[in-house]
Amino acid sequence: NITDQRLIGKPESDPAFTAVFNVNINGQDISYTRPVLYKNTDPVKGEIYHPFIVVPKPLEAAKYGTLRHINYDHIPDIYYYNTDTAAVSIGEVKIDGKKIGYIEGAGDKVPAALTLMGYDVTFIKEKDINTAYLKQFDAIITGVRAYNVHQYLTEKNAVLNEYISNGGNLIVQYNTNSYAGPNTATIGPYPFYISRDRVTDETSPVKMLLPEHPVFNYPNKITSADFDNWVQERGIYSATQLDSKFVTPLALKDPGEEEQKGSLIIADYGKGKFVYTGLVFFRELPAGVTGAYRLLANIIALNKNSK
Repeated sequence: NITDQRLIGKPESDPAFTAVFNVNINGQDISYTRPVLYKNTDPVKGEIYHPFIVVPKPLEAAKYGTLRHINYDHIPDIYYYNTDTAAVSIGEVKIDGKKIGYIEGAGDKVPAALTLMGYDVTFIKEKDINTAYLKQFDAIITGVRAYNVHQYLTEKNAVLNEYISNGGNLIVQYNTNSYAGPNTATIGPYPFYISRDRVTDETSPVKMLLPEHPVFNYPNKITSADFDNWVQERGIYSATQLDSKFVTPLALKDPGEEEQKGSLIIADYGKGKFVYTGLVFFRELPAGVTGAYRLLANIIALNKNSK
């Protein structure tokens, strides 16, 4: 905030401290003001003058944010405060299950959110994908576009399916299917097609097609309020052309567009569950959207309570 409009447009802030010098030349008093500078000697650059700045004590600095320093030879040193922000989520999030295996994709912040929820998150590498190693996890989640960037996931599909069949829960976040190159990955135990469909209006109504399904009831009771305050879209790259073994608990719809049912698809396989979701958890979780946390916790717990 600028309290003096005359300061707008100045290339530099006014100095924190100034010194007034009074001199007398031939009986004429002359006053002039100079900024207070700090001088040090650099072994290469010689004498260097820095602006004298006021830096609050650490506890006081925390009120303002982070102190930034811009330092280039052709301009004076500049210090400024960048206000720190943090997303705060208020609401009850219950979890069932503890150990999550995460296969990173193109990059997202979902693992950090899972840790905040109370899960023990382990990053799974290609060499780890074997039946003996995977059986320790309550659920395995693939990061966004993981099948687009890791060919080995298709090659390991049989191993992942065995993990599901033995009682595991494989949750696949969205993958892309572009005009430049179709997605040829083999994902999960049953066939489906990844479309380019998306719902861009994050305020659009969400219809729960199967309100009694565990995904809406355990361990958190999901209501329409859990879809409030979402940011930047509802879902992307929805699944279509589904095998009959899939169920579609959700329907999303942009105004004036057709209803989409492929943002969350769930199938039983052996003793476990397979899930593909285009819901934008990778955006909602860092933004602190409570409903997204609660819904993801339910998806993770699908193999814990399927009644």
